[in-house]
Amino acid sequence: MPRRRRFILSGIVLCWLLAGMNGGRVLAGAEAAAAGANSGTEAYIEATGFTVSDPAALTGRSGAQRLEQAAEALYAYVLEGDVVKARQESEEISQIFISSSFEGLTSVEGIHALSTVIMDMKSAVAAVETSPQRWEAAAARLRLAANSLNHPRQPMWLQYYKLVREDLNNMEQGAAANDLKSWKAALARLQSRYDNIRPAVIISRPPEAVNTFDSWISYAQGIATSAQPLERARLLEIVSYGQDAARVMFGKERDEPALSLPLAPQQYGAWGLLAGAFILTVLAYAAYRKYRGQNGDWKAV
Repeated sequence: MPRRRRFILSGIVLCWLLAGMNGGRVLAGAEAAAAGANSGTEAYIEATGFTVSDPAALTGRSGAQRLEQAAEALYAYVLEGDVVKARQESEEISQIFISSSFEGLTSVEGIHALSTVIMDMKSAVAAVETSPQRWEAAAARLRLAANSLNHPRQPMWLQYYKLVREDLNNMEQGAAANDLKSWKAALARLQSRYDNIRPAVIISRPPEAVNTFDSWISYAQGIATSAQPLERARLLEIVSYGQDAARVMFGKERDEPALSLPLAPQQYGAWGLLAGAFILTVLAYAAYRKYRGQNGDWKAV
């Protein structure tokens, strides 16, 4: 083979080898970038406890962080009474909401609740006559909603559980004393607290948990406005349902009786006595079987 041809062939082989080496580096770089992205996703899931099934949700996470920061700033401006900065911050919040996609971070109902609370805040700051009470209430709801979106595992609204339980306990005490006025007053306080956290609850809780508590509180309000007198046992039963609904909504374990005050024995009626007798019979039979089993073991030994 002529010398010139061998030289050209050697050059071609060398170029081919260099191209293969560069391709390997590019492939390794792509794999490293993918690994970095996966580690970032895993770090977010580990930090928040929220499983992201759609990559678009990672972009929404950034929007959720910005939204919470802006809501915190707005809340501070409202408490300071700075009208100009509060209005500017409310516009910033609107732009963040419009430019961000929160798909994968909350449900459709949660996005609707968030948009509603933002509109309520804008309506409050745009009013001709300023109302500090209305401003603070709207800013607090927005702050809780934004926090719930950004912190799905431990949202701030969970801190309201103690206050909700206090209101339910006051309703229980009013029912036990057959004091309907006290019962209604405690229910009104509970409704006010729930109005503050409801958008945040919708964002981070399943719809069925929200609907259960909504249904209960609506029923309790209907009872409060009813002209018909209610018996003590019935009022206590309503409170018991509310305590169960609150436990589910706040994710609490049932570690205590729903009714701290027992019902009067005569309220159980014939069916209650039959049910109690049946339970006692089952327990007695189980104890007898256990006793026979233990005796059999001793005889075998």
